[in-house]
Amino acid sequence: MKKLEFSRASFVGAALESKHFPHLRTEHGKILPEIAIAGRSNVGKSSLINHLVRTSGIARVSSSPGKTQTINFYSVEDELLIVDLPGYGYAKVPHKLRKEWGHWISDYFLTRKELKAVLLLLDIRRTPCEEDIAMATWTAQQKKPLVFVFTKTDKATDHEKQRFAESALQAFSHLKGVGSFPHIFYSIHEKTGRDQLICKLNDLLKVL
Repeated sequence: MKKLEFSRASFVGAALESKHFPHLRTEHGKILPEIAIAGRSNVGKSSLINHLVRTSGIARVSSSPGKTQTINFYSVEDELLIVDLPGYGYAKVPHKLRKEWGHWISDYFLTRKELKAVLLLLDIRRTPCEEDIAMATWTAQQKKPLVFVFTKTDKATDHEKQRFAESALQAFSHLKGVGSFPHIFYSIHEKTGRDQLICKLNDLLKVL
């Protein structure tokens, strides 16, 4: 697979049920691999996608957490699909809707053979929640590559970033090999982390 620069991207579509998920192929007929982005509401998934692909507004950013209510698919250079999963853990979202999101996300994971890796976004200032731990646990059990991406790192000093990250990663210490899971510090405001994340994603895609 060619090295991706993440310089061109487009919105493919949104769905909830697996029968509506897109199935895209390269010009050579190979089905596109997928990288899923997961995290709690207001962790900055949409902002990170926009910054990563340098396409302002491709992913809708809202000041109200819980607005991503579908599974959204984005094509990167016609070689990769980025999949934005509904955010979780936001109390003001109705309980019934939170349960439905859980079902949809589970359905995606269980039926999507194209899924190759998961980016788990974590707010550098917050302790991982139960859903974060469940997401990481499932990913590890399915033997999918997992990358922790700490967002909003401009809100912390360099010393605090290391301390907060070490503390947060302790929540995942039960996972076999958790020490080998890479983590990246990402700040949109400081324009840091993009190159490192692109490098990591290309490394993951090399083995496909």
